[in-house]
Amino acid sequence: MDEVAAAIADPIRRAILEMLRDGRLTAGEIAGRFDVSRPAISRHLRVLRESGLVRDELSGRRRYYELDAAPLGELAGWIARFGVAGVWEQRLDALATEVHRTKRDRVRGTPRADDQPRAGSAQSADSPANPTAPGVQGTRAKPAGPKHDSGRPATPRKNTA
Repeated sequence: MDEVAAAIADPIRRAILEMLRDGRLTAGEIAGRFDVSRPAISRHLRVLRESGLVRDELSGRRRYYELDAAPLGELAGWIARFGVAGVWEQRLDALATEVHRTKRDRVRGTPRADDQPRAGSAQSADSPANPTAPGVQGTRAKPAGPKHDSGRPATPRKNTA
């Protein structure tokens, strides 16, 4: 698989594979379509042959090259594991669903478990989990009781001026 990946890393070799997809060609026919030397094309064909992407066949005095796409199958299978149709599509769908639920719940005013402040956090019980979130409108909910209703009398502040 590494040889195949290395072989298709070069744009000239990819172009050769595209040409051979339409049928077999000689090295001269391939070289005639590029602005590079014939020996350079021969080296590219050798890399493609060694990777298994190209087969050559001697017919009289001519050597024909043809595409063998089978080695691309293994590489394509490996790449497909990272494709959008796989894991990422599922993860993005789950994220979209969660975003939709969160927006819906905030519009309804339904508190979600993950919106509640965690123990030890600096967030007070009367402040929203995310004051900039949609539906919050930048206002704070007012506590039901007196301003400092903690069960003990408020301590007056000393004037330090």
